[in-house]
Amino acid sequence: MSTSIDTLSVNAIRILAADAVQKANSGHPGLPLGSAAAGYELWAKHMNHNPKNPQWKNRDRFILSGGHGSTLLYSLLHLFGYGLTVEDLKSFRQDGSLTPGHPEYRHTVGVEATTGPLGAGMGMAVGMAIAEAHLAAVFNREGYPVVDHYTYVLGGDGCMMEGISSEAFSLAGTLGLSKLIVLYDSNRISIEGSTDIAFTENVQKRMEAFGFQTLTVEDGNNLDEIGAAIEAAKADHEHPSFITVKTQIGYGCPAKQGKASAHGEPLGVENVAALRENLGWPCKEAFAVPEEVYANYEELAKKGAAKEREWNILFEKYCAAYPELAAKWEQYNDDTAADKLMDDPDFWAHEDKPDATRSLSGKQLQKIKDVLENLIGGAADLAPSTKTYMNDCGDFSRDNYAGQNLHFGVRELAMAAIGNGIMLHGGLRAFVSTFFVFSDYVKPMARLSAIMGVPLTYVLTHDSIGVGEDGPTHEPIEQLAMLRAMPNFSVFRPCDATETAAAWYYAVTSKTTPTALVLTRQNLPQMPGSSKEALKGGYVISPSKKQVPEGIIIASGSEVSISVKAQEALLEEGIDVSVVSMPCMEMFDAQSEEYKEAVLPKAVRRRVAVEALSDFGWGKYVGLDGAYVTMHGFGASAPAPVLFEKFGITAKHVAAAMKKLF
Repeated sequence: MSTSIDTLSVNAIRILAADAVQKANSGHPGLPLGSAAAGYELWAKHMNHNPKNPQWKNRDRFILSGGHGSTLLYSLLHLFGYGLTVEDLKSFRQDGSLTPGHPEYRHTVGVEATTGPLGAGMGMAVGMAIAEAHLAAVFNREGYPVVDHYTYVLGGDGCMMEGISSEAFSLAGTLGLSKLIVLYDSNRISIEGSTDIAFTENVQKRMEAFGFQTLTVEDGNNLDEIGAAIEAAKADHEHPSFITVKTQIGYGCPAKQGKASAHGEPLGVENVAALRENLGWPCKEAFAVPEEVYANYEELAKKGAAKEREWNILFEKYCAAYPELAAKWEQYNDDTAADKLMDDPDFWAHEDKPDATRSLSGKQLQKIKDVLENLIGGAADLAPSTKTYMNDCGDFSRDNYAGQNLHFGVRELAMAAIGNGIMLHGGLRAFVSTFFVFSDYVKPMARLSAIMGVPLTYVLTHDSIGVGEDGPTHEPIEQLAMLRAMPNFSVFRPCDATETAAAWYYAVTSKTTPTALVLTRQNLPQMPGSSKEALKGGYVISPSKKQVPEGIIIASGSEVSISVKAQEALLEEGIDVSVVSMPCMEMFDAQSEEYKEAVLPKAVRRRVAVEALSDFGWGKYVGLDGAYVTMHGFGASAPAPVLFEKFGITAKHVAAAMKKLF
């Protein structure tokens, strides 16, 4: 039963949110004002969390998918004692503050995911729910539910309009993720006005069709009604739950309530004063909150601390009863577990025969999953082609949450968000996979991986015109440049087995950088000069016979072997060049100046870049005097060898390009 202190505590969220936006003269007050009651009810009476230990393993997760309403989350974090101060709230949206415009993971304590692009938080929440279900299946034993928590996500009409939410929720319903609870802030307002102009569907029917339990809260300010819906959601152990909470955007502000103008602009000084008066707020000073409100939040936070203490006792008994599982728990939470692969001869071993790097990657994956028991991942309905199915690891399904192979269906965008969510949850190492050309669908969530510093692995196969007969729609051209352009994102395009192993090693040992493995469909030869030097991003794979080469050919992936053939042809004509394999530009750029000079001596200005993709980005290595053997248009439908000849990606053309520089 809600009380007067509850009402005052809800209004504290509203006042702090409005004040923060007003002081910044920038932000979105509408969602925090409308959803304050739902946020308070959830955090105060239903969500297990401990502000004194925000990383408690068995905490409930909360994601604000409507990240523009960040002051709702910041106000909750401040009031519950997560360490955000009033000064932090006063610094909302200012440089270097802990309260940026949209919540940022790793930046602000208590923020579980970086949210900004609408709907992204919905997808990441599904990933967190998958992680919880999998870990519970692996670790829980009768009487010891050591993994037992919920994933809550709050978003609005915009989140539900974005296609990613439909992709993610369709899969969540199929998997029966009953620990996933979605709160839908239904205020029927978007930036341009009423949602009726573009969004009249029956959202509840859609969610019901996906396999969700659907619940409705008619009054988004009624704490008891909100609480009853959350408990009904928890009581359903077969389906994820979707709670429509009918709210008014900008609630409490007489001039703005229910209007589009409340969404993304400050209320105005007079309207903030009117908000205080309308809510009966006792403090006229900005950011002032009565001590009784802080005392209430402090008592509520103690309940979370008590929940963790109970869990700690349970976990201690669990470790004593199941020491082998306790050891496994430690391994699952050890982000250095893959480091041992560096000195594992079997990991680097391979047959000396031509093979596609996608197939070589698949063989590495079978080795890695035996070392990393917590590896989980899959493909967007393409595992037979991307070679990303882990043998003897089972399929993750509503009947077997212990399975490690995820079937995302044809849902690339949601797949990447879900992969992020799994990694954000902790305890698991995830990978996702699709054809490289469909990285266009993956890109927005890969960008979030990079921003958050989440080392998710992207396995992207069928990497060039080598796809062949499928034609230009399936032949990537500009995608490699697109991914290389992202900060904090490593792109590996290996040329053979050794470089593929190096790429996987980098990916699964990375701590804060996501990695893309860009792999061929067609077979490639094993290169005599390839080595673990690939971990430096670029190295001389076939040196010239002179101390200083007359020219340098720089290539990646399938074009390395072509470049070595061109080197041999040039030597027959008396031109002595070196060949540099550049599987990862990002790693090469991170090396010392001395190392880079040894690989690409500044004095050698005759340089040719070779890649069956766009030449964009190669200029920093080739310089003004260099040349390119690359793609300058889209591909065509024909067998791969025909296309390499048609578009001039051959040893003959590489040699000719180098000779023109003399």
